[in-house]
Amino acid sequence: MDIPVVKQIAKAEEVGWVNPKWMPWNEAKDSLGISMEDIDDAEARLLRFAPFIMKCFPETKERNGLIESALTPIPKMQEFLNQTYGDTIQGRLLLKQDSHLAVAGSVKARGGIYEVLKHTEDLALEAGLITLEDDYSKLAADESREFFSQYTIQVGSTGNLGLSIGITSAAVGYEVNISVYLKENRKMETEDIVKQWKKDMLRSHGVKVVEYESDYSEAVKNGRKESDANPNSYFVDDENSKNLFMGYAVAAKRLIGQIEELDIQVDEEHPLFVYIPCGVGGAPGGVTFGLKEIWGDHVHVFFVEPTQAPCMILGMATGLHNQVCVQDIGLTGLTHADGLAVGRPSGFVGKVMEPLLSGEFTLKDQWLYEYMRALWDTENIFIEPSSCAAFEGPLKLTRYAETRKYIKEHGLEDKMEQSAHIVWATGGKLVPENIREEYKNTYLD
Repeated sequence: MDIPVVKQIAKAEEVGWVNPKWMPWNEAKDSLGISMEDIDDAEARLLRFAPFIMKCFPETKERNGLIESALTPIPKMQEFLNQTYGDTIQGRLLLKQDSHLAVAGSVKARGGIYEVLKHTEDLALEAGLITLEDDYSKLAADESREFFSQYTIQVGSTGNLGLSIGITSAAVGYEVNISVYLKENRKMETEDIVKQWKKDMLRSHGVKVVEYESDYSEAVKNGRKESDANPNSYFVDDENSKNLFMGYAVAAKRLIGQIEELDIQVDEEHPLFVYIPCGVGGAPGGVTFGLKEIWGDHVHVFFVEPTQAPCMILGMATGLHNQVCVQDIGLTGLTHADGLAVGRPSGFVGKVMEPLLSGEFTLKDQWLYEYMRALWDTENIFIEPSSCAAFEGPLKLTRYAETRKYIKEHGLEDKMEQSAHIVWATGGKLVPENIREEYKNTYLD
C-alpha cells in the first residue's frame, strides 16, 4: 500500500496522522444518517431506566440512577508531562474519568449497558411487562427476572465490553455468554489478551465465558454464529451496533454541564481537544459524534492506538475500513493495551468518522505504564494501561509536522493557551489491587 502513514504503521512506528477526509461540521452532519434526535432518544431511555439501575446497583443512588463520571482537572500531571517531556501542553489538561463509571468501571458502561437496556425495554414492552410511563424498577422483580431468563445475551469482547454487558445482563436475569480470545502465540511473554481477572469477574456473576485461541474478530464471529442459532438470543455487535454507538454519544451531552461547572469555554477562541483510546471504534466513535453534535468545529477529536494494533487508522487511511486488518500489513495485533487489541476496525464507525475525526496517534506499549505511573504519582488517580494511551495525544499534538500543520490550517496557533484538552480514561475502577501493583511495577523497553 503506497500510503505514507500505512508504510509507517507497518513498521510499528509511532505516528501522528491527520485525517484528510475531515469536513466542516455544517457540511458533514447531513450525510451521517444519525442526529441529535438519536442522542436525545437514548438519553430519555436511560432516564426511564434510572429507577431500575438504582435498585440493582445501589452505588448509583448518589446520581439518581445515572451512570456518569467526573471531569477532573489534572494540573500536576500536566506539569509533570511538560517538565519531563518538554513544554508542549498549552491550555488546561483534564481527565474524563470513565475509568470510574459505576457498575462496569469503564467507558463500556455507557454503550454496553445502554444496549442491554434497550433490548430489555423492547422485550418488556412487547410482553406487556411495562409501559413507557411505568416505574422501571418493577423490572427488577422476581417475575420479570424469570421472564428474561428465557433469553440469552451474547457478545465478543476484549474484556471491558464483556464486563459491562455481563454484569448488566445478569442483573436483568438473562443467560449471558461472552466470547473472548487469547493471544495467537501461546509462547509470547505477554499474558493472554483478555486478562484473567476480567474472566474471573464475569464468571462470578454467573456469566458463561467461552475462550478462543484466535483474534478479536474471530471471537466476534463465533459469538455471532452461536447467537444466530438460538432464536431467543440477542448478539451485541460492537463492530456495527447503532445502539452501542448512541449509548456512548450520550456522554458528550452530559459533558456540557461539567464543562460549564469548571468555567471552561468552548468556542472559536477557546478550542477543545479530546483524545480517546481506540479499539474496534464503537466507544470513541460514539463519543466523537456526540461531541461534534454539540460543539461542531470548536472540538477536535483524536484517537490513540497501540503501534501493533492501529486498526482504525489503517482502515481510515486506506479507505478499506473493515476490509483490512493489521495482520495484512505484518503487525501482530498483540498489545499490553488489552482493551485496544483489535486487528480489524468497525466499518460502520470508520465511515461515520471519515468527515468528523481530526486524526490519530499511535504509541508503543512502554508508554502505557509510564503514563499510568505518572498519573498515580501526581494526581493519585489509577486508570488501567489501555486508558493511558490517550495521554499520547496532548503530549504529541505539536510534535508531528502533520498535526502542527493541522493546528495552523485551522487557525489555532494563537489560541492554544486558551484551549482545553480532555484525556478520556476508558477503564480501571474494577482492576483488583494485586493487578494494580503488577501494572505499577511493569517496565517495558
